[in-house]
Amino acid sequence: MSRPCVRILTVLGARPQFVKAAVVSRAIAEHNRQGRTPSLHEEIVHTGQHYDAQMSQIFFDELGLPPPTANLGVGSGPHGQMTARMLEKLEPLMETHRPDWVLVYGDTNSTLAGALAAAKLHIPVAHVEAGLRSFNRRMPEEINRVVADHLAQLHFCPTQTAVENLAREGIIEGVFHVGDVMYDAALLFAPIARQKSRILETLRLQPKHYYLATLHRAENTDQPDRLAGIWEGLRRLSKTRPVVLPLHPRTRHALQQWGLSELADAASGNNGLRIIEPVGFLDMIRLEQEAALILTDSGGVQKEAYFHRVPCVTLREETEWVETVQTGWNRVVGANPDRIAQMTPWTPLEPIVEYGDGQAAGKVVAYLLQENSL
Repeated sequence: MSRPCVRILTVLGARPQFVKAAVVSRAIAEHNRQGRTPSLHEEIVHTGQHYDAQMSQIFFDELGLPPPTANLGVGSGPHGQMTARMLEKLEPLMETHRPDWVLVYGDTNSTLAGALAAAKLHIPVAHVEAGLRSFNRRMPEEINRVVADHLAQLHFCPTQTAVENLAREGIIEGVFHVGDVMYDAALLFAPIARQKSRILETLRLQPKHYYLATLHRAENTDQPDRLAGIWEGLRRLSKTRPVVLPLHPRTRHALQQWGLSELADAASGNNGLRIIEPVGFLDMIRLEQEAALILTDSGGVQKEAYFHRVPCVTLREETEWVETVQTGWNRVVGANPDRIAQMTPWTPLEPIVEYGDGQAAGKVVAYLLQENSL
């Protein structure tokens, strides 16, 4: 007689979601390996939001993430168009699979589409990384995370601050402070990156003698003044130490769209500002570990900087990861070129333990099973 089974449909689309899902999928596999009842069956759907091989397939390979059951091939486009195409393709898949839970991660258009499609089909939604708030509704990510939280039945929060954010919005049922699955991933993959990555040798970088930058948020790429300001700040900063910038496809497109591609062309001949292609997960971890300073508009990279104890400069006007600022590891400077150019490494306060005990993924699995049995 076969064991009873809880069916999970996981909706992914972007690099940070692949990382988060990898540790939860490992926890699901470990649960099944131990022969516990009920078993868990996970189907992964890739929306195609990140479709470049260096932003997608390499992460599945390096993280050991199970291959997706389906790739919707949606790709890039305006927010409404992307979300609509995802909804159109997710709905029949969910009707066919009829999972017990739809699991979504973070705050991308894939998160929103997965939560919306499931809610309209009356399939329960579980949101990993629930409760984050930047309190800036101009950010598409803020809209995505707020809507996903209000559609979800289970909210897996990385911090106590996230729990409190949900309570202020009247969400108190099905809320669990599990810690951060990204912290799980950092603990798991940091030693592997140190052993396997050769990115420093390839780029001829000396540990702690370079800065690392990432730039991709719509609030920066969709506004030419902000994009030009950040680029100017990085260019000037690179006169003090090399600044390594893995160039996101969205940013490359934006530079061309706004007639700023000459900035990238000029930088390509600048030994200080080193533009490279996107890198895989292990190489990115290695670059983060050994950077003297990280400059980013990515929420995930802010946290990874914190996990690796590297001071971080956030190229936005606010951050949802307030704990990193409160402990002195993160400074929010916006797109001001003068402030960016003046940044130097600093010695932060001692970090506080805010992101869990490295067992968040196992807690996610346990609560999914607990709620399914009620």
